Amino acid sequence: MKYVFILLAGILMFACQPKSGRTLPYYDTPDFTPKWVLSDDFHTIRPFSLVNQNNETFTEADIEGKICVVDFFFTSCPGICPRMAASMNDLQKEFLADDNIQLLSHSVTPDYDSVAVLQRYAADKGVDFNKWKLLTGSRSEIYDLGRKYYFVEEDEGIMRDEDYFLHTENFVLIDKQRHIRGIYNGLDPGSIKSLIADIKVLEEE
Repeated sequence: MKYVFILLAGILMFACQPKSGRTLPYYDTPDFTPKWVLSDDFHTIRPFSLVNQNNETFTEADIEGKICVVDFFFTSCPGICPRMAASMNDLQKEFLADDNIQLLSHSVTPDYDSVAVLQRYAADKGVDFNKWKLLTGSRSEIYDLGRKYYFVEEDEGIMRDEDYFLHTENFVLIDKQRHIRGIYNGLDPGSIKSLIADIKVLEEE
């Protein structure tokens, strides 16, 4: 009987493993040191309230049960943001029919990026509203989320307040429990390929 129990336990553990054979680490610090065991109070993205490009309130309830890719941009950016948008568009094409995946782009110039501006930007970039949300709202809310919860400026090495402009090419991968599971260079096609592969690993969890 003992051996039957061990065998069944082994089968159950094997069945719970992703088909790819890979698992992704968790992250809870700005230096992105990987963790493999969760504590009861492990870092999660906090509740928030923002506004999407259709002028609808968007909160953490809207991403419940979804895997999210998150970035921070501004519509008037002449440099890295258009390339980041192209990478997000690649992700949109890859996962357009997958309701488990949500793309979130937060404006770091919310005073300028009104709903009307976001709508024009969405039209220009081919944004599918159901798949890709462009978010605006309170500057303090967006900067707090970006720096203290998504850790998007991990490469800066220091924590900054909202008076210091937030500008980064990083994409952050969030699982269905709002835990951070990866960070990627939104300008690097190879990094985006890795992101796509990691999203598929998360879907198997």
